Amino acid sequence: MRAKKGQGTKERLDDFINCRVFDKLQDLSPKVFDKLQLVPGDILQEDLGISIQDCDELQRECQIIFHCAACVRFDMFIRDAINLNTVATMKVLKLAEGMKKLEAFIHVSTSYCRCELPLLEERLYPPRHLPQNVVDCVKWMDDDLLHYLQPKLIEPQPNTYAYTKSLTEDVVSQYAGKFPIAIARPSIVTAAHEEPMPGWVDNMNGPTGLLVGAGKGVIRTMHCNDTYLADVVPVDMAVNGCILLAYITAIEKPKEIRVCNITQSGINPITWGQALDMGRVHVHEFPFSVCLWYPGGSPKSSRIQHLIAAFFMHVLPAYFVDLLMFLMGKKMFMVKIQKRVHYGLEVLQYYTTKEWFFKNDYFLSLRNKISKQDNETFYTDIGVINWNVYIRNYIKGAREYCCKENPSTLPQARRLHKQLYFLDKIVQLIIYSLFVYFIYYYVIRIFS
Repeated sequence: MRAKKGQGTKERLDDFINCRVFDKLQDLSPKVFDKLQLVPGDILQEDLGISIQDCDELQRECQIIFHCAACVRFDMFIRDAINLNTVATMKVLKLAEGMKKLEAFIHVSTSYCRCELPLLEERLYPPRHLPQNVVDCVKWMDDDLLHYLQPKLIEPQPNTYAYTKSLTEDVVSQYAGKFPIAIARPSIVTAAHEEPMPGWVDNMNGPTGLLVGAGKGVIRTMHCNDTYLADVVPVDMAVNGCILLAYITAIEKPKEIRVCNITQSGINPITWGQALDMGRVHVHEFPFSVCLWYPGGSPKSSRIQHLIAAFFMHVLPAYFVDLLMFLMGKKMFMVKIQKRVHYGLEVLQYYTTKEWFFKNDYFLSLRNKISKQDNETFYTDIGVINWNVYIRNYIKGAREYCCKENPSTLPQARRLHKQLYFLDKIVQLIIYSLFVYFIYYYVIRIFS
């Protein structure tokens, strides 16, 4: 663990332990946290920033490694993405090579590591470039040259995240046979299904950011083919899948690297359109306390239609709000927010306008290798999910855990929601009336 934002490692660990995620565990067995041993470090530093004493202890005692540390920002500069996702993994593998008791090394990748392919199997794919060559390039090239080369370098990948993840898998593959290794590839990770509580989510990544933005009336259109399947996996099932993968890897000790696509492809399908329809219903049940406007709009399968809708429903209202703020002598903010929304949508819409299929036979086989009791503890059966109930809990959880809105504010939020509904209808009526007026007086009268 590294120091962050003025907080030392000890303070960060205390905050981590006291998080609501562990409330149930705190009640059942509070002393279990005494087993945690803090190892200060930083994946960007030489030798991971780990002291010689800690390094020696890790190499003597460590049995299982879950390498999850990475940056999930899709828009990260190529140099930073390489250092965080690829070079850091090289350092972790070097450390793991000296561990005398290591039984399993689980590298957490992504099922979209080669998203230019429509079908992703549970196997390694050779990268377009040798990882070490790319690492060497980013060391000596200046920022201007890298910015110029980045689009060509990552092509046909859509972003530096997917590109560096594919490179990193090749780095991991070079250690095959040295110790038991498996690669976990979760798809789009979303709110919890059951644990630590239904709907738990604590960040705005991926669909959560879209859900909150739409629920607050900020996002009213997006480029999305609503007939395509959304391959999402609840975070608790993704974590359980990684735990089972580590257990099976340690037990069977395979010489080859095993790849596990932790996806719901072919198990319990749901389209983007179905998810959005369910979300519209439940956002009225659990409205957000702070909203810019009444939630509305729809996905557009046509990019042209989306851009036209974005101009009228995102850009023009943003400038209108900022004009009002300027006239009142207050700080303008809406145009800046909409620019960020536009950029975020451009990045995410790559995944909502394409459809992938994932082979996940090995993932499905994991639960057949453990007892019924262990299956109940480390559940991974995506087929049991009722998507309507899940999305209801997702919206409720995003409101409470991500936006920090207390459930006691719901009555007030519902009143605001109702007021915004009538205001939205009044504005629509005014706009339609002006349109009819324009048609009548300026078009019909010309031909009369």
